[in-house]
Amino acid sequence: MAEEEKAVLLTQEAYDKLQSELEYRQGSYREEIIQRIATARAEGDLSENGGYQAAREEQGKNEGRINELTVKLRNAKILKAPAAGTVGNGSLVTVELDGEEVQYVLGSRDIAVATDYDVISPESPIGAAIMGAKSGDEVSYTVPSGAEITVKIKAAEPLQ
Repeated sequence: MAEEEKAVLLTQEAYDKLQSELEYRQGSYREEIIQRIATARAEGDLSENGGYQAAREEQGKNEGRINELTVKLRNAKILKAPAAGTVGNGSLVTVELDGEEVQYVLGSRDIAVATDYDVISPESPIGAAIMGAKSGDEVSYTVPSGAEITVKIKAAEPLQ
C-alpha cells in the first residue's frame, strides 16, 4: 500500500510560483522538448544522435518535475503565519546568534521559491527550539556535536 502523502506547507506566494512553474512545464516547455525530439528524429540514426538522446533525457527530467509539482500542489496547505511576535511556520524571524542578528524564514524548503531569505526547517534543532517562542524570548538547543547554543528572538513577523 502506498505511503500516505505528507502535507506540504506553503505560503500563498510559494504556491503561486510552483503553480506557474507547473503550467510552464506542462505547456510551452513540454512542446519545445517535443519539437527538439522531432527535429533530432528527422536527422536519422537515433543510436548515434546526441541531440535526440539529450532531448529525450530532458523530456524525462521535465516529466519527473511535473509529477513532483503535481503531488506538492495537490498536498499543499497554505500557511496562515502566526501573529507578529510569535514564531511559527511562515514566520520571518530575526534572532541574535553569537552577538549577530540573523534573519530566517521558518518553514519547508518549498517556501524558498518565494523568498530570498535563508529557510530553516521546523524539524531542525534551531527550528524546533524557536517554534512557538515570542519576541524577547531566549531559547537553547543542542547541535549535533552536542554543544548547547542559545539564541534570543529579536523579532517574528509573518512572511509577506
